Amino acid sequence: MAEKQPTITKKEMDNVEDIIGRVMQVGVILSAAVIVIGLLMLFVSGKSGYPAGVHPTTFTAIGRGVAALKPYAVIMLGLFLLILTPALRVIVSIYAFWEMHDQMYVWITSLVMVILIIAMVIGRAGI
Repeated sequence: MAEKQPTITKKEMDNVEDIIGRVMQVGVILSAAVIVIGLLMLFVSGKSGYPAGVHPTTFTAIGRGVAALKPYAVIMLGLFLLILTPALRVIVSIYAFWEMHDQMYVWITSLVMVILIIAMVIGRAGI
């Protein structure tokens, strides 16, 4: 016997859309604030914190640079947060669909997350 699909109410869907919208808003505002702080640090100090042609490219290097208050590392952290925002949106969507027991959208959104991870690995490998 076929299992009945759960019915998602408009209120539940509106709630999910509000949460996802809030995640996107907070992510963009936070990343913009971090980038502006980094730019202000750069303009005040006049130095990026790194020799010419050198910049942090790993999470560890960015973390160390931020801890040392290097302007370019702070800007890179802001860019990382901006890139992370859509991925976080996908994770929140997976959770929301899971809570609503909508398995089809859980699978579709999980597939999107897998594609994002594969793209990140390919980009990191330089393929």
